[in-house]
Amino acid sequence: MRLRSILLHSVLVLVAGSMLAPLGWMLLLSLRSYPEQYATLWALLQAPTTLANYVDILTADAFGRYMANSFLVAGCITVGNLLFSFAGGYALARFRVLGQALIEASVLAVLLIPAHVLMLPLYRLMVTLGWIDTYWALIVPWLVSGLGVFLLRQYFAAIPTELEDAARLDGAGPWQVLFRIAFPLARPALVMLGVTSFLTHWNAFLFPFLFTHSDRLRTLPVGLTFYISKQTVDWGHLMAGAALAALPVIVLFVLFRRYLVGALLTGALKQ
Repeated sequence: MRLRSILLHSVLVLVAGSMLAPLGWMLLLSLRSYPEQYATLWALLQAPTTLANYVDILTADAFGRYMANSFLVAGCITVGNLLFSFAGGYALARFRVLGQALIEASVLAVLLIPAHVLMLPLYRLMVTLGWIDTYWALIVPWLVSGLGVFLLRQYFAAIPTELEDAARLDGAGPWQVLFRIAFPLARPALVMLGVTSFLTHWNAFLFPFLFTHSDRLRTLPVGLTFYISKQTVDWGHLMAGAALAALPVIVLFVLFRRYLVGALLTGALKQ
């Protein structure tokens, strides 16, 4: 058993190290001035540490605008996903309506469509609506998530209805049952959906790149590409920007890690 434990922990350390290595490399490059000038890793490690790249990034007006846009877009989409997925998932799990099988099948069908297939139809739609280079194009198409609706539907379907029935017998109305009983029960799933949605749209590049062409509406992933030119890559500033972009996601995980682990364990136990 002791040998097995040692081998298991060794494998876990190797896996964790492989995941943390890119983060360490990013931080190393971000703390060096012009890291591309060093020919070897040893020379890069011996180079003086500096925060100049971070100072340059934070004092640039464009970077603050990019980050504000990313917060606005990812935050609005996350709130929309939580509201619509909660309502849609609860309705599909608790009510029986005409054509429900077709509705559920359509939700699953949406999950099978690759996002890249939607590029041209969505772009034509945005042009028709006059939404190109507006916040509407960055937010509205993603307010409803098929994955979120399906996740909440499955989560509510696995929860017994006794608590809700008891609340109705005590005189609770539909809205009270929804927000005082169903909402607290679904909190782990909602937290996981919220974190996943925020992370996905915080890091989104393709559609924000397609739907915007002015500097004032670019999000952070799109803005960071301007540190890459045809001839060279400004690795120091690019890695500093990437490190700052990763910071909100790390903070989000640290704040909600208890709910995320609880949701994963709940899903494992239900299997």
